[in-house]
Amino acid sequence: MEEKNKRNKYLKIRVSEEEMEAIKRKFQNSGMDTLSGFVRAMIFEGYIIQMDENEIHAIYQLVGNIANSINQIAVRVNRTNNIYDKDIEDIKFRLNLLWQPLNFLKTKILQLKH
Repeated sequence: MEEKNKRNKYLKIRVSEEEMEAIKRKFQNSGMDTLSGFVRAMIFEGYIIQMDENEIHAIYQLVGNIANSINQIAVRVNRTNNIYDKDIEDIKFRLNLLWQPLNFLKTKILQLKH
């Protein structure tokens, strides 16, 4: 091993029993050969992502609203054989509301690659 790549420093951290079990599970699921290699990979290549649960919940609500609107329209179309421009406009409006937070989320995720 080259001198600059020689690992001669020791890092010691304290974790709870539950944290250690979680680390071991993640290590086992990683397919990596050593726990040291796994921890180094997580430190140097891992990401910490902070998500606002309220924003994610709002996206789910928008998707649910759109699905509900489409269901209502489908029932009415099946019953009357008519579709109304207002229904289509409502779906387009709700989709536009949904695209804004999804595009923001996509941008943030793509930034993680760099």
